[in-house]
Amino acid sequence: MAYRTYQKNKKTGITYVYEANSYWDKERKQARNKQVCIGKLDPETGETIPSKRLNPVQAATTDTAVTATAKIVGPSLLLDNIEAELGLGKILKACFPKMYQQILCMAYYLSMRGEPLSHCESWSKSHTNPYNTTLTSQRISEILKSLSYAEQQTFFAKWCTKVLENDYLCYDITSVSSYGELNEYVKYGYNRDGEKLPQINLALLFAQTSQLPTFYNRLPGNINDVTTLHNLLKIFNFIGSAKLHLVLDKGFYSQTNVDELFKARYKFTIAVPMRKWVQQIIDEVKESIQNPGNYRKLDGEILYVHTKLYSWGKECRRCYVHLYYNGHAAAEATDSFMEELLKYKEELETGQLINAHEDAYKSFFIIKETPVRGRKVLFNNQAIQQYRKNYAGFYVLLTSDIKDPLEALMVYRDRDAVEKCFDDLKNQLDMKRLRIHSSTSMDGRLFVQFIALILMSALRKKMRETRLIEKYTTRELLQEMETLTKVRYSGRYGCVLTEITKPQRHILESLGINLKT
Repeated sequence: MAYRTYQKNKKTGITYVYEANSYWDKERKQARNKQVCIGKLDPETGETIPSKRLNPVQAATTDTAVTATAKIVGPSLLLDNIEAELGLGKILKACFPKMYQQILCMAYYLSMRGEPLSHCESWSKSHTNPYNTTLTSQRISEILKSLSYAEQQTFFAKWCTKVLENDYLCYDITSVSSYGELNEYVKYGYNRDGEKLPQINLALLFAQTSQLPTFYNRLPGNINDVTTLHNLLKIFNFIGSAKLHLVLDKGFYSQTNVDELFKARYKFTIAVPMRKWVQQIIDEVKESIQNPGNYRKLDGEILYVHTKLYSWGKECRRCYVHLYYNGHAAAEATDSFMEELLKYKEELETGQLINAHEDAYKSFFIIKETPVRGRKVLFNNQAIQQYRKNYAGFYVLLTSDIKDPLEALMVYRDRDAVEKCFDDLKNQLDMKRLRIHSSTSMDGRLFVQFIALILMSALRKKMRETRLIEKYTTRELLQEMETLTKVRYSGRYGCVLTEITKPQRHILESLGINLKT
């Protein structure tokens, strides 16, 4: 048991303060005391003046007038390092000079916790953050409503200028379910999560080389993927992205879209659904494609490839059609084809037709119209069986730039990173369902989510480079740092960090972060 004793030096008149501890001496079988001098008594105030031999923590704990505050600092150390390397705060400050710190604070919270923003207030009390104080729920609501469209577009222009140059840019769309009732963008449409809720669509651009999200656009929930590319190309003119190479999945393929890409002089690589002109090319090489000269192996997958120099459209634009055949994937391709047929059948039955699917409607369905029973949609089984026999196992890429078929396939497959971004948004950053009713607040929330997504993507890239990704997910890495706390003492005692664990030290060293108290 610890207690204090006071001893006055008769010669100097100084009263020394000792910290005494009672303990039981097993050898002598009696209670004994051990005293350590911790300072001297101030004759005027009666307070303890700590000894100079004590370290700051020991000195502060002996001073009864000292107060201490503690905040969790570990996760912020990692995100501060990421933010500084990206220069993200500087760009935000240029676009949102009065609230950039609050935006970063919310983005830090979403990165660390991924919970509703209503909990950000309590989190900001216990964690260091860019705002350096508590961010109240009322202030959060005000900020979300005040992030104007013009300011956001200015941010995108500056951000894209900084991170994009001669990069492959993946473009994809996901749906986000919403409970909002007063939001004009929330509509019923094709829900990619299979939920029976109205939704918004979110289009995202992701740079493959920098592995960073670069732009997003909020779209009505009932819009089709194939119709969004036209507006995206207009946005590119604003951003000034002339040297980019767009990578698109087959959901964006249409003759009109390819024409526009050529007209805008953008490089592109796009997956092509099985259209009649593609079938004609396959028919030409179907018997010879499995010759040894066409054999390739990519990431363990056995492929047979064929490349054809192709003239596109009336203006005969030069491009490359890359054919790939995987015999082992033929069965899986058949299942995927059947799922597409069911989707096309539903479109025909509901009357919600998509122009890009017109060839499939004509080839694989028989439509009967009767005055009594109305429209009846039947499968054209003969055409379907013929298709499976001749074209299952083939897939096609159309590109304006990449001559080598394996390089084109690797570029296309790297677009899976955008799917990871969508997964982060929905499962890591609390955007599985939106609970915001007004469109202005929703736009503000989406922008904050995007800033958090930048931080998470940059952190994941560094984790891959340092192989930390083999041991942690991004969320687990931030949680590992949660016990690292900074204790700040009042007066002259400064601040200290709590003991750093071995895993924390390894993380900080791997990421090149030097601690400064």
